[in-house]
This record gives sequence, C-alpha cells and structure tokens, in this order.
Amino acid sequence: MTDETPSFRQAIRSVLAAFLGVQSDKNRELDFRQGKPAHFIVAGLLLTLLFILVVWGVVKLVLTAAGV
Repeated sequence: MTDETPSFRQAIRSVLAAFLGVQSDKNRELDFRQGKPAHFIVAGLLLTLLFILVVWGVVKLVLTAAGV
C-alpha cells in the first residue's frame, strides 16, 4: 500500500463506482484516508451534471420521437 494521494482521474473513477453502487468498502476507506476532499466534491458535481444532461437529452429525444 502506498501513501500517495489519489489523482483526480482516480477520484472520478471512485465517484463513478459509488454512483453505480459498486464501490468496495476497501476502496471507499482508502478514498477517505488518502483522498483530497476537493477532488471528490468536484468529481461528484461533474458527474451529477453529466447525469442530468444525459437524462435531459434522453427525455428530449423520446419526446421528439413521440411527436410531442
């Protein structure tokens, strides 16, 4: 085990795993022990925004296809 701080890319992967519900307890504990909170906050906000945009896009596509 290293004492390195996880990179922003690793924070995004960790937040994405948490979003999907597949984050292991080991990785979650490692994130809390070694990660920078700012990385996880920014990654969470970005992925939340991306999720909202994808849902909005799908709804717009479905409504357009339905002729509404």
